[in-house]
Amino acid sequence: MRKLLRGVQQFRDTVYAGRRDEFIRVADGQNPYALFVTCSDSRVDPELLTSSGPGDIFVLRNAGNLIPPYGTGRGGEAATIEYAVSGLGVRCIVVCGHTGCGAMRALLDPASLASLPMTSDWLAHADATRAVVESRYPNMTDGNERWLAAVEENVLVQLEHLKTHPSVAGGLAAGTLTLYGWTFDMRQGLVRSFDPHDGHFLPLPDGSGAEPLPPSVAPRRVIRPSANGNGQS
Repeated sequence: MRKLLRGVQQFRDTVYAGRRDEFIRVADGQNPYALFVTCSDSRVDPELLTSSGPGDIFVLRNAGNLIPPYGTGRGGEAATIEYAVSGLGVRCIVVCGHTGCGAMRALLDPASLASLPMTSDWLAHADATRAVVESRYPNMTDGNERWLAAVEENVLVQLEHLKTHPSVAGGLAAGTLTLYGWTFDMRQGLVRSFDPHDGHFLPLPDGSGAEPLPPSVAPRRVIRPSANGNGQS
């Protein structure tokens, strides 16, 4: 708690003091340009990652950056998506996974969730991710490679779930909304965006190479070569 209190004081004395006009400008309303869906992992900071300021991005965070399909419950995810698209008029949605994701590791090892029943229930929204990994990578024995594959495949699965939400489906049909799938490599400080044309997550060196996911084209993914140069199939 002391660290939190010191942080609040530092924010007031330095950050807010230096950007007071910016905070006052957005105090009476927000107009974010994007909905950013990512993991609640304490090491992932969406605003820091995207160099965003107050009012720039609307953020949805939960364990594993999961998006329950529409109609599976009336939780905060569905309300947040609806409000971002239909209420705030965001023009794009980014689903961003990350390396070292504990949720994806647990997904691949269900036995580790024996004492975490609520977490196990929540990760049911990524059951398709586990199935995809098991089907597409039957010969991938390296645990870290399977983990990374789960992180990437989960982004694509959650994008498909996202399309089941009426506000998103409407925005895609009208051409007013685009979807992006990203992963964040913490060790390298590198963001990769899924390119639907060749099926890879490609680095974003300057922020100009992101490809939106077409609303009518199912995502596909080309298996990346393993570290020893032998592709998995």
